[in-house]
Amino acid sequence: MNEKLPVLRQLSLCTVMESIVHCAPISRASIAKQTGLSKQTVSEVARRLEADGWIRETGRTKGHVGRTAVTYEIVANAACIISVDLGGTKVRVAIADLACHILAELTEATDARGGLQVVEQIARMSREAATLHQIDFAQVMLAVVGVPGVVHSDSGRVLMAPNILGLADFDVEGALRTAIGVDVILENDVNLAVIGEHWIGNGSTTDDLAYIALGTGIGAGMMVAGKLVSGASSMAGELGYLPFGADPFADESLRVGALERVVATVGMQSKYLALSGEVLDVPGIFDAAAAGDKYAEQVLDESARFLARAVATICCVTNPGKVIFGGSIGCRVELLERVRVLLAQCFPYPVPLEISALGPLAAITGGAAIGLSQLHTQLFSGGVPGAQISLPASGVLSLVKGGKS
Repeated sequence: MNEKLPVLRQLSLCTVMESIVHCAPISRASIAKQTGLSKQTVSEVARRLEADGWIRETGRTKGHVGRTAVTYEIVANAACIISVDLGGTKVRVAIADLACHILAELTEATDARGGLQVVEQIARMSREAATLHQIDFAQVMLAVVGVPGVVHSDSGRVLMAPNILGLADFDVEGALRTAIGVDVILENDVNLAVIGEHWIGNGSTTDDLAYIALGTGIGAGMMVAGKLVSGASSMAGELGYLPFGADPFADESLRVGALERVVATVGMQSKYLALSGEVLDVPGIFDAAAAGDKYAEQVLDESARFLARAVATICCVTNPGKVIFGGSIGCRVELLERVRVLLAQCFPYPVPLEISALGPLAAITGGAAIGLSQLHTQLFSGGVPGAQISLPASGVLSLVKGGKS
């Protein structure tokens, strides 16, 4: 919608569109009753939206006394967004439509060469996902890419991403924009995860939330009063650099962080090797602890102690109403229960701790939330303050409940 509308008409358009997005199929009379707008205003806005191809007639009301009424629904595939979760081991790509339905999803191992090869991989996967599910790529208008590092907004580089080579050496955002062919929003993956949990996950009941992702690395996404906390240099939540666990002045701590050296994948594996003389991956360490292996139990106990300190640190600063754990290690109940016990010993008030409801889809869900909000604003708000559309959750939530990965 390129034509500039008067402010009140733009607000009316967003209000009508929001009703259709959330309640379709819905009649004009029902929209008027729901929004408080006059029937004439609703009819004029509906005609405009239909003429521009954003809504369509879907039938007529049934079961009512008197005349039936035309009902409308959004033309959901009139525009789409791409949401990408770029991890150290996997890349997930999803395509979502205007009604927040996930239309396509594709997952691959991350290209070990890193750098521009990863950019090309994301672009290729985006087009393959569209092709596999008969989506016209011309309808894709925006991509949101979650990255495991700090996004430098001025240069488009991704800093402090040791698990993927070369992202600090070039304009990642610009390269993605060129490769995919649409506008790109680059954001830290854990920030996207906390947005996803706040939208439709275990964080939907509070506006003060922390999400801790623990797996290949460790990081946190934090929301205060419903707003994402990024910090002056977008470094808020880089828990790996908390100055405990290992010597924070060591060169390796400057590269990956003192805390990350002891609680993430490599740290846990190294600790078990030092104690037992045997090599085990992290799932194996959890299995060994469940079988009574004292060295594996010690690794989990020490990891939980460091995590409890990290949670206490966050709580001192942002006072979250809930802390959610995610990631391949953070989602383990055995670890969460240990942290819960230890947190009560080092912090003076109870803090609810839960495991992510969205699991490996948390970041890609948050990317969909940002992308769809941005797309709705771009298409329907006309830059008018307050003219925005809240997002329904049903489409994305059905994907999560379906257990796709």
